[in-house]
Amino acid sequence: MKAAEVSCSGFYTEEVRVGGRRVGFDMVTVTGERAHLSRVGNESGASAGRREYRVGQYVVDLPSFENLALPLFRQVGGGSEGDRRVFVIDEVGKMELFSQAFIRAVRQTLDCSSCSILGTIPIPKGKPLGLVEEVRGRTDVKVFTITKENRNTIFPDIVATLQQSLKQAS
Repeated sequence: MKAAEVSCSGFYTEEVRVGGRRVGFDMVTVTGERAHLSRVGNESGASAGRREYRVGQYVVDLPSFENLALPLFRQVGGGSEGDRRVFVIDEVGKMELFSQAFIRAVRQTLDCSSCSILGTIPIPKGKPLGLVEEVRGRTDVKVFTITKENRNTIFPDIVATLQQSLKQAS
């Protein structure tokens, strides 16, 4: 019997540092493509006259983010029946939520029964983020709270949950 293969797509967010100082964040696909998510101040290259989205000191480069992220979501529904797919979304956070197209894509992907999602959401603080609370409240979502105390030991639990999800999806 041949072991079933699992395909993986999606993206994660990575800090960008220059001289030890964080200057922004990039979005990186699981295949290694990268795009600006945000930069400090006006370093994002945003063109004049375009609406500026900010989170603290960071200016969000929405077109750059959407141009790389949104096509990944469109590919999720593809594939043949019985394919086992994992889609990575790191993260559903304040910067990403400036994109209405991203919000729609996350909702559609959460409702997709043909893939398992490995995603991250921020710990609640301050004003609740609508989609984040929606994700947190779903009955088909398992939320792990990762802390400094458990971050080096929680990985096997996450893997086991993902494997169980993949079994149910196939």
